[in-house]
Amino acid sequence: MPVRTLPLLLLVLLPVGGCAAEAVPETGPCAKPGLWLGHDGKRVHGLEPAALLERLAASQVVLLGETHESAEDHRWQLHTLAQLHARRPDLAVGFEMFPRRLQPVLDRWVAGELSEAQFLDRTEWNRVWGYDAGPYLPLFHYARMNRLPMLALNVERGLVAAVGAKGWDAVPETGREGVSTPAAPTQAYLEVLREVYERHPEKRQGAAGFARFVQAQTVWDRAMAEAIAAHLRRRPDALVVGIVGAGHVRHGHGVAHQLRDLGIPRVANLLTWEAGPGCERFQAGLADAAFVVRQPRADPPRLGIAMEAASGGVRITGVSAGSVAEQAGLRAGDLISVAAGRTMGSPRELRQAVARQAPGTWLPLKVRRGGEDLEIVARFPPER
Repeated sequence: MPVRTLPLLLLVLLPVGGCAAEAVPETGPCAKPGLWLGHDGKRVHGLEPAALLERLAASQVVLLGETHESAEDHRWQLHTLAQLHARRPDLAVGFEMFPRRLQPVLDRWVAGELSEAQFLDRTEWNRVWGYDAGPYLPLFHYARMNRLPMLALNVERGLVAAVGAKGWDAVPETGREGVSTPAAPTQAYLEVLREVYERHPEKRQGAAGFARFVQAQTVWDRAMAEAIAAHLRRRPDALVVGIVGAGHVRHGHGVAHQLRDLGIPRVANLLTWEAGPGCERFQAGLADAAFVVRQPRADPPRLGIAMEAASGGVRITGVSAGSVAEQAGLRAGDLISVAAGRTMGSPRELRQAVARQAPGTWLPLKVRRGGEDLEIVARFPPER
């Protein structure tokens, strides 16, 4: 589910860390890109890759949690997928990026019946997902080259939005896309979701609003778990690798919890970890393992907003603290109609306009706020 579909989306807003674990020196495992990390309940330590991958290959499901905009995460997913495939040839790849109705398109892609352009067009990539397809394409091509089944794990964004707005019980069974009632979340997951919910006072709607938010998140987790479980019922000896947002993976609260409720107990949760001097934020139970990465120095430009499509432009639904958008004076509720002289008709077009900005340049915007038209300039910082 894309970021724009849930204003309080867990996978974007939740930090990777939490309570402190034992720190390691600057030369410790968290500082070294290319290493696998584990936590034995007392401290963070490096893991031997071959032994780890053998253990992972014995799972029924391996979830590779990502930050959607991180090309480094997608490269890690591809390399891990290839290593698991070498150990478990009967493997399928599940993707959060596609709703269930697009399964026939995925099947045709794997069968070699569609070109890359046809595949992206028929999966409605720019509308349904909206992130840059480039970093995902090697994963799609790997599945196609090896004729690995690709599984559409998601549901339509409207279902999750309807649950968030009205609650699960108010959605008629005919509108649930076959999703069953989710397993109740753990208390630990509720605390995580409460933290996310409380960060956005403009979206709070009391206890009832929080309950609906929890239901929306667990329905989303349940839908992806059910798609994975359905494949394993057809092929009980297979391994399914899930390409999903990290918020559905951390601590096993999301998809893994729902899989266990569906009778799929052997689930491994994997994440990436940004290289740094210490491991204080790496908690026991965060993941079965994490791979240390260092993001490229030239980070893509970002406004720092959450947004959604709206009549006449793109509506800002949230502004990150300290972001380019906040410094420019943009606010939640603003409607951006023009960026760099171009009319904005969708969030994708605004992302593309931002991506064209070189470090140290200015982006002129036309904004509608409370009946007033404003000219606002977003100033992007120079390259570090």
